Amino acid sequence: MFEYEMAAARSADLIREAEAYRLVREAKKALRASSRSQEPEGSVRGLRSRFTRAA
Repeated sequence: MFEYEMAAARSADLIREAEAYRLVREAKKALRASSRSQEPEGSVRGLRSRFTRAA
C-alpha cells in the first residue's frame, strides 16, 4: 500500500511539473510573438547587423 501511495504522489508531481513546463513554454512563445509585432518596419534586429565589422 505504501508503494502505491508513493507512486501516486510521484505521478501527481510529474503532472504538476509538466503543466508548469507547458505554461512557461506558452508564455515564452507569447512573449516572442508580442515582441515581434511591436518592432517598427525596417528595424534592425541585434547590434551585429547595425555596424560593419571592424577587422
